[in-house]
Amino acid sequence: MRLDKFLSHMGYGTRREVKILVKSKAIQVNDVTVKDSSMHVDEHTDKIAVYGEVVVYKEFIYLMLNKPAGVVSATEDTRDRTVIDLLDDEVKHFEPYPVGRLDKDTVGLLLLTNDGALTHRLLSPNKDVPKVYYAKVQGMVNETDIEAFKNGVTLDDGYHTKPGLLHILTSGPISEIELTITEGKFHQVKRMFEAVGKKVVYLKRLSMGSLKLDNSLEEGSYRELTVEELEQVQQKNDLA
Repeated sequence: MRLDKFLSHMGYGTRREVKILVKSKAIQVNDVTVKDSSMHVDEHTDKIAVYGEVVVYKEFIYLMLNKPAGVVSATEDTRDRTVIDLLDDEVKHFEPYPVGRLDKDTVGLLLLTNDGALTHRLLSPNKDVPKVYYAKVQGMVNETDIEAFKNGVTLDDGYHTKPGLLHILTSGPISEIELTITEGKFHQVKRMFEAVGKKVVYLKRLSMGSLKLDNSLEEGSYRELTVEELEQVQQKNDLA
């Protein structure tokens, strides 16, 4: 890989800006000051430093975001803030994007990455990746609803959903539930409850596959996945 491409990928500016760093003698490769920004380096074995700070190569980035309400799950939008707007510049240059989407008013777990292969595996319809949601529902959720979700419900457009596992936490005028589904149709959780005559008034995603929301993350905050979390998410049998 060319040195200027390597450093651009790692957030040290454009190739022109990297050339300026080279002219200022700010870059060393294997402890030798670089004179040519187009030189080829091995990103895995060469020791590359900028102003004495060693740059560790990273191809992909994996971020867990606790998405707040009012932010859209997109990389850009002409009207609303996006989840990318919540990120610092040091991770934005990796050009991450949301894996799937949460509705604008839905909060909770959202994975952002630039790993296309992992994204495909997580979102592929035939993988049946389980997603767990917590919701407050207007109306008394009961055993009849549990049975209906178990068999799948028919949405307003005629689509019959795959089975969902509904667990009632509290039942009353505003019921609290947890729901596990393996699909991601548009507004699916809300539409499933509408199919049984009830309305979701609050929705939060708790997990996706093996990845669980870090409860210490405040809404709008994010962090990189731990090594253990990443290994679990990358296991093919976890997503099968």
